[in-house]
Amino acid sequence: MQVILLERIAKLGQIGDEVTVKDGFARNYLLPTGRALRANDANRARFEAERAEIEARNAERKSAAEKVAEGLNGKTFIVVRSAGETGQLYGSVSTRDIAEILTTEGFEVSRNQVDLKNPIKAIGLHEVEIVLHPEVETKVVLNVARSTDEAERQAAGEDLTSAEAIYGIDEDAQLQTFEESEDLFEEDASTAEDAAEEGNGEEEDAS
Repeated sequence: MQVILLERIAKLGQIGDEVTVKDGFARNYLLPTGRALRANDANRARFEAERAEIEARNAERKSAAEKVAEGLNGKTFIVVRSAGETGQLYGSVSTRDIAEILTTEGFEVSRNQVDLKNPIKAIGLHEVEIVLHPEVETKVVLNVARSTDEAERQAAGEDLTSAEAIYGIDEDAQLQTFEESEDLFEEDASTAEDAAEEGNGEEEDAS
């Protein structure tokens, strides 16, 4: 389908460009959301008559998006979720969740503006891109943890999926103790073997 773009669309074109797109993309996204018009003589004339107004509205939306982006850029948001010992979430953090979190914090963001390829399914620090306008993008960090305390520790660089973080076990110390135990076991075994050999030697002498 041939359409006239009413705003810049990534990888397609700028305002006023006539481009060819798949029918489904046009019918399900571009046309119903007001991002494009069918390319015909009537709509070409309509676009040219309203071009100045369309460009002014776009500039206004871009300016508003830039202000939101300034407040969001690089900001970290703590997300508390239940998770297992390995850090896997009991559920996930979706685009809807992220939009609600940002909106609660005072930033007007819709789920369609959250560019998340796959839902977040593990604790950790996750960088997420927010597309506020076709020409305005920013990034935020989601600190997903089991509690606010763990989120603070995680932000400081601690790995919350390690045995030490979960149980308070020092894995290096535990490994060292295990190795020392193995050495002791080998020494005891060697001593027992030596004693057995000595005993056998005494029995042979007595006979």
